[in-house]
Amino acid sequence: MTERTTETRTGDEDLDGPLKRGITGPLLFLFILGDVLGAGIYALMGVLSKDVGGALWAPLLVALLLALLTAGSYAELVTKYPKAGGAAVFAERAFRKPLVSFLVGFSMLAAGVTSAAGLSLAFAGDYLRTFVDVPAVPAAMVFLVLVAALNARGISESVKSNVVMTVVELSGLLIVIVVVAVMVSGGRGDVGRVTEFPTGATPALAVLSGAIVAYYSFVGFETSANVIEEVRNPQRVYPTALFGSLLTAGVVYVLVGIASATALSPGELAESSGPLLAVVGASGVGIPDWVFSAIALVAVANGALLTMIMSSRLTYGMAEQGLLPAVLTRVLPNRRTPWVAIVATTVVAMALTLVGDLSTLAETVVLLLLFVFISTNVAVLVLRRDTVEHDHFRVWTPAPVLGVGSCILLLTQQDAKVWLFGAILLAVGAVLYAAARVATRSSRPA
Repeated sequence: MTERTTETRTGDEDLDGPLKRGITGPLLFLFILGDVLGAGIYALMGVLSKDVGGALWAPLLVALLLALLTAGSYAELVTKYPKAGGAAVFAERAFRKPLVSFLVGFSMLAAGVTSAAGLSLAFAGDYLRTFVDVPAVPAAMVFLVLVAALNARGISESVKSNVVMTVVELSGLLIVIVVVAVMVSGGRGDVGRVTEFPTGATPALAVLSGAIVAYYSFVGFETSANVIEEVRNPQRVYPTALFGSLLTAGVVYVLVGIASATALSPGELAESSGPLLAVVGASGVGIPDWVFSAIALVAVANGALLTMIMSSRLTYGMAEQGLLPAVLTRVLPNRRTPWVAIVATTVVAMALTLVGDLSTLAETVVLLLLFVFISTNVAVLVLRRDTVEHDHFRVWTPAPVLGVGSCILLLTQQDAKVWLFGAILLAVGAVLYAAARVATRSSRPA
């Protein structure tokens, strides 16, 4: 599927810039894996069961294959242009239209803060109520403040925290798989449910509809493009970390989907905002609720942390390009973290928690990211004419073409409510862009 270019390596990947290069290859693998694993599987299994019944594994598998198509484009462009800003940088280079670059970057940014808001609500749901019963929205806001504090402390500290949290959240998913296996060996559970779709549903359409929700559980991979200036030897380690983490997450997801459908009916899964906690409880293995709830809270917290790292670094990267106010490029002198960008993205995420609907937030994230992914898949083809002096990954040419097609297919499955919510966010972006242009013109000397 892939090949490598033969340009001469320059060693630019080792140069230090304003941001500290504190992410190694193994840390990057765990960074991406942690963001993917924590991006929805602990919260969305119940939502997914409404679309496909017990066949939870099918849309997860389809979503993995679709994500891999676009991941190939990211692998080429990130290693070719290792700059913070991700998709916005690629759009600027490919299309040379400031408005297009801004809208792509802002879509990515809006998706990031919306995802963080959704994850904070998941954090404040049934998993947290195992320990303390507090109102969801205020708890979600306090949680986001704590995430911002860790984000501002430093990229090394944040990524090392991610290593611990990724191990914890992976162990939680393995617990789900193991306890259901024990359940089945004892003659309980219903394995036959894994091939059952809702009554009257067309399997192909149900899987496609479910793939939208399932796609949310994989989109964490794009976060890594926005921390690439903080990765050591990005041209060498990025493709391996990206594809390795996606495939690892895909295998785990499919097994968790099979386990969930075996342990509980679709209706029982849909009723819980902590569906995997319900699965473990139904297994009868005897794991205390507080143990698994603690693991789930760590998993969701990890996803929120990595998403907010991405959002703040993207904001920083766009501000460096003049697409957002220059104040957002301010960095803490000792910590070398973009503190103004961190504060700004946290405030917006806190405001979005007022929506209170995890499903709407998740589907809005996917809608916005599909536009970003279309732009990136087209950009990789346009930029084939642009050569660089260092070695970089090169994706198989049909992959981005198929990636564009898959994104358009998923867009056709979004409902009107999600389109409206996405349009409102982009309209806010357009206003910000116009304001930034006016401010730039007024600051120029006569």
